[in-house]
Amino acid sequence: MPDAVSTMPHNWAFAIFFLGVFGLCAFMLGVSSLLGSKAFGHSKNEPFEAGVVPTGNARLRLSAKFYLVAMLFVIFDVEALFLFAWSVSVRESGWAGLIEATVFIAILLAGLVYLWRIGALDWAPEGRRKRQAKLKQ
Repeated sequence: MPDAVSTMPHNWAFAIFFLGVFGLCAFMLGVSSLLGSKAFGHSKNEPFEAGVVPTGNARLRLSAKFYLVAMLFVIFDVEALFLFAWSVSVRESGWAGLIEATVFIAILLAGLVYLWRIGALDWAPEGRRKRQAKLKQ
């Protein structure tokens, strides 16, 4: 068990580091409150989105299809991550790795075809889809 004399330099270094971090944070907060703008107004309280004046409420209801697209993005993003890892070790995994990667891609492709067939990827409203179907005939 180390004695107190041998751990003292480590403790002092940690204490100096902690005081330095605390002092730097206090300095940045103090300078920004002293030099920052104190003006209040209607436009100060509005969110700024690239110069576009906000309209409406932020509590906008979104369609579930937005969330579906987000989930599909995550699924296929993770697929790309797995395939990248496989491609790095393709020589070590050999034919067994190739077959496993092919099965993995086939399962995800089957899921994508299923979503496409049930219409989960159709963003057009029902009325517009019917009009387009009539125009095609």
